[in-house]
Amino acid sequence: MAHTENIWVADDDRSIRWVLERALQKADIGVRSFESADQVIAALRTQQPDALLTDIRMPGTDGLHLLERMQREYPDVPVIIMTAHSDLESAVSAYQGGAFEYLPKPFDVNEAVELVRRACKSRHEKEHGEIAEAAIELLGGRDIIGHAPAMQEVFRAIGRLSKSSITVLITGESGTGKELVAKALHTHSPRSNKPFIALNTAAIPRELLESELFGHEKGAFTGAYAQRKGRFEQADGGSLFLDEIGDMPAELQTRLLRVLAEGTFYRVGGHTPVRVDVRIIAATHQHLEDLVNKGAFREDLFHRLNVIRIHNPPLRERREDIPLLLNHFLRRAAEELQVEAKSLSVKVTEYLQTLPWPGNVRQLENTCRWLTVMASGREIVMDDLPAELLESDSGKPEIPDNWEKALAQFADYKLSRGASNLLTELNPIFERILLQAALKKTGGRKIEAADLLGWGRNTLTRKLKELEIEEG
Repeated sequence: MAHTENIWVADDDRSIRWVLERALQKADIGVRSFESADQVIAALRTQQPDALLTDIRMPGTDGLHLLERMQREYPDVPVIIMTAHSDLESAVSAYQGGAFEYLPKPFDVNEAVELVRRACKSRHEKEHGEIAEAAIELLGGRDIIGHAPAMQEVFRAIGRLSKSSITVLITGESGTGKELVAKALHTHSPRSNKPFIALNTAAIPRELLESELFGHEKGAFTGAYAQRKGRFEQADGGSLFLDEIGDMPAELQTRLLRVLAEGTFYRVGGHTPVRVDVRIIAATHQHLEDLVNKGAFREDLFHRLNVIRIHNPPLRERREDIPLLLNHFLRRAAEELQVEAKSLSVKVTEYLQTLPWPGNVRQLENTCRWLTVMASGREIVMDDLPAELLESDSGKPEIPDNWEKALAQFADYKLSRGASNLLTELNPIFERILLQAALKKTGGRKIEAADLLGWGRNTLTRKLKELEIEEG
């Protein structure tokens, strides 16, 4: 099988190089060894590794100077510093100087391999995060991030509508970022140099909503000491985003329909018609068709709004984007609070990908902000997670309703990223998960586990060895 990673090891100790070569090759990770930092510097002129492990003390250029050069010339390559315990002070300074992590000698080879995997994963996520953010900036906002097929559909819709001022209805659960999509639609429309005005109709008391939308004349009601322009006038020539449109009172639905049909309205207490040219982008977390059937939402208004529909997927339907979003929000939280960005342990990242996230991206962002403040170390571990994610219903890993759909989405994602030998990669994972579940169910009794899986005992024993599953 072709190696997916290319790791370089720099150490003047031949035995260290041999141990790491053997361990990494066994883990199906490509490895190239160097006796000195100067050899690494020469090789960098023609190729760069996915990650570099380097000793601190070597003849010629030492590991710290190599790290400094890597940070200056190849900042995207994670560097793992290997050090004897007496060098921990140097390692800490290296850590602060940009090292991905340090590995104290003598080290456990399994720990070294896991650290290399984390470094490669970090680089992969960072690269794709930057690609995603660059692509998303073209689509109107740094915060719409995602590789999942459902998000790609959103991006395609924004692109297709970029030359249009047509009415759009955005659907999706609370916290999925509907306003971000609305801003992106506006930013990439012919109206981009005009105002984008947003109003959450559910957040305004119904007695104030009419004035908020249409403005009022001086003396229209107690406290109306001067004429005030409403959101429609403020958005003239641009876009008006009406969030939670399903909560709009019936009488205001009628007024809104008239504005959409005629382009004119009256301020509260006014007698002179006001003409506006506004693009409406509406959003709702509710099923408007159900509200129409119940008589709670005007059918004619629904058809006026439902010209083009964009669905924002919930986070549980785009789990492959969670690591990308976590890294993005942790970086942003660190910038806001002016502290060093935290990183996540592999175990935490994998656990967070299993959660249902009922509050969607908004909940994920708030969690990252909380962790940036509350986590004690640079790397976030399971003990750092807030209690509600570990104990409450929202923190219990969700059992997918349709794992075939999740698998199909994962396959689409992997193939879109250029993966090959997909069955070779996934079959061992599939078998390992089922085998471990069966052994857990039977308390480690192999004959019973084999029966649960429909295997003979010899097959199960062979699979235990092939899949490197520890017994007991």
